Amino acid sequence: MARHNELGVIGEQVATDYLGGLGWTIIARNYRRPYGEIDIVARETCGKLVFVEVKSVSYGTLIRAEENVHSHKLKRLSRTIESYLLSTHEKEDWRFDVVVVELDRATRKARIRHLDDVIIGS
Repeated sequence: MARHNELGVIGEQVATDYLGGLGWTIIARNYRRPYGEIDIVARETCGKLVFVEVKSVSYGTLIRAEENVHSHKLKRLSRTIESYLLSTHEKEDWRFDVVVVELDRATRKARIRHLDDVIIGS
């Protein structure tokens, strides 16, 4: 497995554990469609449906990982979320979050930044 793919897999597991620690229920991971993928579909303790994009970077990287959630990516995510909602017949309110995981391989620790209620539409 390529190093960047390994980083992504570890980051998604860290994010899943983090959200579970908040009491959220993980409904799905890596929900894929031909035009996009949702990293995590979860339900908050209050019952709200949340679609989560996970961005993982090595600690000390100068780029802010959330900057990689650009307009093209948001368009694909929007379409994938719409597909999920239609296929599951979900009618309730939902939101989109980004969880940034900064991994320090030397210390095997992670720093998490949770950006909630990110606007994905125009």
